[in-house]
Amino acid sequence: MRQSDAAGSVLQWLRAHPAPSPAVIAIDGRCAAGKTTLARQLGEALSCGVVHMDDFFLRPEQRTVQRLAEPGGNVDYERFLTTVLEPLCRGEPFSYQPYDCHSGTFRPPVFIKPAPITIVEGSYSCHPALWAHYCCRVFLTIGRAEQRRRISQRNGPEGLQMFREKWIPLEERYFASLAERSLDGALWLDGSGQRITKEKFISGA
Repeated sequence: MRQSDAAGSVLQWLRAHPAPSPAVIAIDGRCAAGKTTLARQLGEALSCGVVHMDDFFLRPEQRTVQRLAEPGGNVDYERFLTTVLEPLCRGEPFSYQPYDCHSGTFRPPVFIKPAPITIVEGSYSCHPALWAHYCCRVFLTIGRAEQRRRISQRNGPEGLQMFREKWIPLEERYFASLAERSLDGALWLDGSGQRITKEKFISGA
């Protein structure tokens, strides 16, 4: 796979900021911004595995009004922290069960062996409860028109409507909450993989 400018920016940052092993890299950002693609490219470049936050979305009984009102609450970050992130940082083998939000069931366990580097990709991966466990935190953004085009191509017209009415507003509430946090050391990238400021990312400009 041809390496993107975003992957080049992250690899350059990692060379300038060596991290102790085991190291965990988080890739957060707006839906359809290319998080999964970037994680795949970095995984190939660094010869490391990838864990997807999509496997930790809330189960129906967890989607209370109070929970969805919480910035970043649309993911089971508690389960992710205890079953994945903490064992990763301790360098221990572990397993977790991905939750399939389409079927409403847990898939068979995924077994992970200790590794020098692991990538975590997906929306809400930089939730405040998870932030301190990462050595590198990347945020990807994308222009509104291109975001809609990609979602429509990937999920169809009905899927696009669902994203515009539900999932994108939840993401934007989460990103707006970043303004209140000190996020020194994060890497903010636009659609072309160029570095931008936190303020520009949050505004979506």
